[in-house]
Amino acid sequence: MNVENVRRDFPLYERRFNGSPPIYTDSACVTLKPNQVIGAMSRYYREFPACAGRSSHALGREVSEEVKRAREAVRKFIGAGRPEEVIFTRNTTEGINLVANSLKLGNGDAVLTSDKEHNSGLVPFLLLEKKGVRHKTFQFGDLGDFEKKLTGDVKLVSTAITSNLDGTSQPAKEMAALAHGNGSLVLLDGAQAVPNRKTSVKELDADFLAFSGHKMLGPSGTGALYGKLDFLKALNPFMVGGGTVKNSTQEDFEMEDVPERFEAGLQDYAGILGLAEAVKYLQRIGMENVERHEQELNGYLSKGLAGPGMAILGDADPKSRGGVISFNIEGIHHHEVAGILHESANIMIRSGMHCAHSWFNSHSMDGSARISLYLYNTKEECDAIIEAIGKIKRLI
Repeated sequence: MNVENVRRDFPLYERRFNGSPPIYTDSACVTLKPNQVIGAMSRYYREFPACAGRSSHALGREVSEEVKRAREAVRKFIGAGRPEEVIFTRNTTEGINLVANSLKLGNGDAVLTSDKEHNSGLVPFLLLEKKGVRHKTFQFGDLGDFEKKLTGDVKLVSTAITSNLDGTSQPAKEMAALAHGNGSLVLLDGAQAVPNRKTSVKELDADFLAFSGHKMLGPSGTGALYGKLDFLKALNPFMVGGGTVKNSTQEDFEMEDVPERFEAGLQDYAGILGLAEAVKYLQRIGMENVERHEQELNGYLSKGLAGPGMAILGDADPKSRGGVISFNIEGIHHHEVAGILHESANIMIRSGMHCAHSWFNSHSMDGSARISLYLYNTKEECDAIIEAIGKIKRLI
């Protein structure tokens, strides 16, 4: 993978802050967008800014065909069997909420999640406790604890493949097999996995998989929920209205087929086309190359940052943390670290609890600084980060 060629596709690198280009390392939150994605979205607004499905004119037919092709592109990207198994959403959060609120869960049922979930993978199930659904937790990545907590009342296992907190991953395939042996359904949060390595729902045997477009070069407000077709058909619709209903009377209604019954209202057609273009872009690069590049940079950067006063969260092996380095420097608050890096060297990172408040609170920590690398980052940028953090440590 030629990183310099890749960077030419991203217009942000044409900007200058205090005379220098930005060093953007906040991709676990939101990735940059290449010209190809921006162009696909612009094409919708310029050439066929109409409604899909319900409009029989030429523009409507064109939008419908483009959305159909986009669904097929996403299907191939995640290895799903049929395009109907792909539901377009706004993000991972909506996908998880859709399943949480559409499954027939009730009094006496339990949902099992890890102790390191993003709020989007935790709070929807805490809300279900008001309906009598029990919420249980296991230690992230600990198969022994997972098996112990996987009791007969667990109807759904919902957990992240990869943690946005520290970049570590779980053996999701093995966990799915254990869950299915227990008669439990499996919902995987792929927000941090799908953008960073090859992900196949068939290999994982996931019943549901949610992920976001904005973390994989796609537009904000886009994402997808995969579900095995029989399970999607069995779900109660979460949101209903335009596009989800074939017919209605004052007394009753007939739902649309899957996946349209879960795509309520006018869709973000430009975003859907942009998401499809992001998928194609990543496929041209090759997900194996993306994963390898992140691991190489993480290893290089972690080695350069190691030393007294530096505490990196998660596995000690950088290869186990993908493109994420979540850390704290003794004697200085993580928000200060982020501010100094930005003001002194145009280095853009994230600081805080990364929407994983429950884990930080349980460990009596108020957050961390987080560097998250992606396919457009370079060793030269890593050198600049090492130098800048070295200066911070010398000031303490």
